[in-house]
Amino acid sequence: MEIFLNKRAMRQVRLSVADAIADGETDALREDLVSTFSDDDIEEIERRIDSGDFYDFITEILDEWSGEDLDELLELLETQLADADVDLKYTAPEDDDSDEVEEETEEELIVDETDDDDDV
Repeated sequence: MEIFLNKRAMRQVRLSVADAIADGETDALREDLVSTFSDDDIEEIERRIDSGDFYDFITEILDEWSGEDLDELLELLETQLADADVDLKYTAPEDDDSDEVEEETEEELIVDETDDDDDV
């Protein structure tokens, strides 16, 4: 089985990991990780893992994670899924940065235009 996480999902995971690292709390990260997978993906993974519970599966991965690095978390997730014959594919988080820069620039332009309207 192959699962692909798109850029939006990876962006959410990256932001959630950053929050978890800053706060030292993984509950929101756990929820975000679970929500990146479709219901069908979760059902299939649950059939393939020993515990049979995807939420527990993600909890075990987070317990194993040092809490310091996104790449380590993704590696743990990939490894555990590979053990269940699931191939996880995703866009590398570093490839995402160009999209964010463009979005920030567009948002700045919108803010600047709004500020000009207030002066009139």
